[in-house]
Amino acid sequence: HTQNRRVFLCIASVLICIASAIELQPECPVLMALRPIMKIIPGQKQMEGAGVQICRTVGTSALRNLDPYLMLDELKLPSKDAFAGFPDHPHRGFETCSIMLEGEMEHYDSVGNKGVIGPGGVQWMTAGRGIIHSEMPKVTTGALHGFQLWINLPAKDKMCKPRYQDYQKADIPIATPTEGLSIRVMAGESYGTTGPIKMRNPGMLLDVRMSSGATLEQPIPEGWNGFAYVYEGAGTISGTQGKERQAMVFGPGDHVNATSSGGSFKFLLIAGQPINEPIVQHGPMVMNTQAEIQQAFRDYQAGKFQQHADNPWTDE
Repeated sequence: HTQNRRVFLCIASVLICIASAIELQPECPVLMALRPIMKIIPGQKQMEGAGVQICRTVGTSALRNLDPYLMLDELKLPSKDAFAGFPDHPHRGFETCSIMLEGEMEHYDSVGNKGVIGPGGVQWMTAGRGIIHSEMPKVTTGALHGFQLWINLPAKDKMCKPRYQDYQKADIPIATPTEGLSIRVMAGESYGTTGPIKMRNPGMLLDVRMSSGATLEQPIPEGWNGFAYVYEGAGTISGTQGKERQAMVFGPGDHVNATSSGGSFKFLLIAGQPINEPIVQHGPMVMNTQAEIQQAFRDYQAGKFQQHADNPWTDE
């Protein structure tokens, strides 16, 4: 009996140790359904601002929007060719995200707020009830390479206080789960690393960089819409070959994977929870009804957008 009791106590101790170890392990999602690539949108070159050439994918006739995303532009040209920039223009009812890879852009609004987005930096701007601002190249030498993403706001937030979130390169955490794979996490989460951007609508914004032979597996909640935009090199995403200046739209599922075809492969991975509300857009105004668009232009003409009392650097 004594020997049996010792065996029992030994087994119990082992089971307790195993249970404790399991409790200490972080929960890992069980990924079941790979999101296929449902559509590939080639970039379309066009002129914006005061005559600056950009390449647009989301926001074209091929893909008017992908709820909650309204537009994605890539800016890639010598700084001297973009000197005219994007002079004063209004926004209401949505958010913009400006991502710089090379060069510097200076932001200035109608009530005196300003900032510079340097190489590797990001600005998340919540236009809310209204912002009037300009975006101009800070330097005229070297390359200028970056992106601007437009994100819709739900009706309840369209008239919120304007807000800026500026982050420089050093503020963006990098996940390096395996050799040859690095992920700049601007918003959302990847491999246990969380980005600094506070989003009103749940989403993720990743800058994925892979070298030859590297692989990625990224969970994306079911029900979210998303896409990848390839900006350098070539590789496969969810089994489909992608190349530069293409937006690759994800189908249903709970994750995507990616592999470099050889050499460098870099892309933005963007996904978010759809808002599922009517979208009425007239240029830089995005509301839910035509009447709200008309009111936006009346307010703009009457000087009722930004207020000096608002502090766009703090939350409401």
